Amino acid sequence: MKENTESAYDESLLTNGHLDTTVIDWIPGMPPISLGDISSFVRTTDADDFGLRFNEDEANNCTMAGALVLNTFDHLEADVLAALRAEYPRVFTVGPLGNLLLNLNDANDDVAGLSLWKQDTGCLAWLDAQEVGAVVYVNFGSLTVLTPQQLAEFAWGLAATGRPFLWVIRENLVVPGVGDGGGGGALLPAGFAAATEGRRCVATWCPQDRVLRHRAVGCFVTDNGWNSTCESVAAGVPMVCWPVFADQYTNCKYACEAWGVGVWLDADVRREQVAGHVELAMESEEMRRAAARWKARAEAAARPGGSSYENLQSMVEVINSFSSKA
Repeated sequence: MKENTESAYDESLLTNGHLDTTVIDWIPGMPPISLGDISSFVRTTDADDFGLRFNEDEANNCTMAGALVLNTFDHLEADVLAALRAEYPRVFTVGPLGNLLLNLNDANDDVAGLSLWKQDTGCLAWLDAQEVGAVVYVNFGSLTVLTPQQLAEFAWGLAATGRPFLWVIRENLVVPGVGDGGGGGALLPAGFAAATEGRRCVATWCPQDRVLRHRAVGCFVTDNGWNSTCESVAAGVPMVCWPVFADQYTNCKYACEAWGVGVWLDADVRREQVAGHVELAMESEEMRRAAARWKARAEAAARPGGSSYENLQSMVEVINSFSSKA
């Protein structure tokens, strides 16, 4: 960012289409990408913005690190990882973490240790009663917030699909101070409960990794946080993407265009588009085939002999070698 130019401080650049028409083609390992698909933390007109400076400091700190440990796998981001490995002496890709934990623990269904929130596992029994691939899973992560109007648009979009859905509505999902001040469930529009009777399950939080791997889940409506994106790729579940901030825009770009497993909702959420995109994600054979391919690659990476499994072993050996020298 050129801080000495007037345009660097022109806030109209954030809304006049500049973000979509400005292409960045100089990031190593990445194809040309629009400014609007880059992390929102660096899309600011304030040169002293906290998020911008924090990301700058973290990037600089990486240059002093002895190793980078990343929750990804080699096949998923081959070009970016090649660029990183050209700059850093040690890069350990150890993802997807859920798959790796399953293999290390020889477990089939419990990777709850990844969650910092209290989980409601009752939704799993509800999923058990649903048909294979029939359920729309909706979760906007632990940080994204919605306005009551956005909540209503998603609600009526889901209702219009006619499909069963599991929706995680955490207590602070709706913007504080707007509406009646209650939890997200209390702000669902009048008539929604009756319109979706018998085909909905609403939870405050859930064991997401287990939900995504459940046979009943057919698509994932997500804000594309990296953990959610990785878990969806690993489970082979197509995504309906609604990025809101930070790296979610870049994750969405890759999910929809590079990996072929997602479809992008407009920022101005509309119920008709929600219903249409859910239908596309649930019915597209092309997306399902792509999702299945990425699932197989993720599983291969996390198995003994796979890149992530072996990288974890190598990382442990390096750490042990440092300890023995201390």
